[in-house]
Amino acid sequence: MTQNHDTRTILDVHILQTVPPSNINRDDTGSPKTAVYGGVRRSRVSSQAWKRATRKKFEELLDPSELGVRTKKVAEALADRVAALDPSLDRNTALELAAETLRTATGSKIEAPKRKVKDGEPEPAPESSYLMFLSAQQLDSLAELTVKGAEDKGDIKVLKEFFKDKENKARARQLVDSRHSVDIALFGRMVADATDLNVEAATQVAHALSVHAVDNESDYYTAVDDRNTDAESGAGMIGVVDFNSATLYRYAALDVNRLHTNLGAGLKEDEPFGAPTRRAVEAFLEGFITSLPTGKVNTFGNHTLPTAVIVKLRTKRPISFVAAFERAVTQGAEGGFVREACTRLARYVPDLEKAYGVADADRTWVVRVGEDAEPLAGLGQETDIAGLVSSVSAAVADRLEPGA
Repeated sequence: MTQNHDTRTILDVHILQTVPPSNINRDDTGSPKTAVYGGVRRSRVSSQAWKRATRKKFEELLDPSELGVRTKKVAEALADRVAALDPSLDRNTALELAAETLRTATGSKIEAPKRKVKDGEPEPAPESSYLMFLSAQQLDSLAELTVKGAEDKGDIKVLKEFFKDKENKARARQLVDSRHSVDIALFGRMVADATDLNVEAATQVAHALSVHAVDNESDYYTAVDDRNTDAESGAGMIGVVDFNSATLYRYAALDVNRLHTNLGAGLKEDEPFGAPTRRAVEAFLEGFITSLPTGKVNTFGNHTLPTAVIVKLRTKRPISFVAAFERAVTQGAEGGFVREACTRLARYVPDLEKAYGVADADRTWVVRVGEDAEPLAGLGQETDIAGLVSSVSAAVADRLEPGA
């Protein structure tokens, strides 16, 4: 994350969320992921799983032009745009031109995968050897450059000659390194063959951990063949699915300064300064808070929303509160873990912030549901999700203003 301590704006997002019997993020054996913390085994949901869920949520919150695509099939994505600009090109020609542009722009190998092709099947399209993350605007710009470079002739030799010019080659690389999408700006990008095209992530997401100990359980299930007669006993299929249930502590830190650098100021005539960053902050808050990984969701229907959300605006460094749960929470007298988890946070947060002198400069917002989350009421300004997003967005906008 960026290191200027005088002007930093960091958003810490802390979430308590209960999940009923489920398997939203499984390991290579099919069991829910776990981790040992504080000497006991906890339920765990990987940061990658929740980042993926957040990115999918962006599809509901942002315009497609503000998002990117992460795929090995990047040549196909670009070829679609090239063909749209020049409908006279056939599919194979568009793919050939797109692959050449991508090789120039990223320095990556873009080749057709080596696999057997059955009679009558088309040859496989060129692919990158790893997932490549490009924004919609970057792909659009590369498509325009491709058509221009081929001089509307669809001739690969003409395009190759075009990219021999240093200025044209530099232009291709510059198009890949500007106009980043919100998801690239937030979660970063690695280009293995051209590290200068890497994008440092503005967001750090922790693995979600249960605040208490867990034991995975197994569900033995059977399925009946609908066409079996009464004389045919037994199941048509049997199986086992592992699951657990948990109250999770989730945490993410968003470096607004890094996000602003990645996205740019937003200097269009009809757009105020910092508007792209503000939209990205709003989308990330709502997307991260309300998203849920979809592993085995059809089996368990585990659609929950957080019981408590705490967002803090910091000016020095991000701070996780996971240490509040280093000693595993035990059930309350009437069962459940949420009440004790909220009580732990309500005690731990002020103690930590007082000890390190980080309380006075903070702005804190709290969203809570139900009486079990009542202990958190004193931690900050109480609001709902809409109020949280708008209030944090306004606070960020104030700090982005030139001279602020």
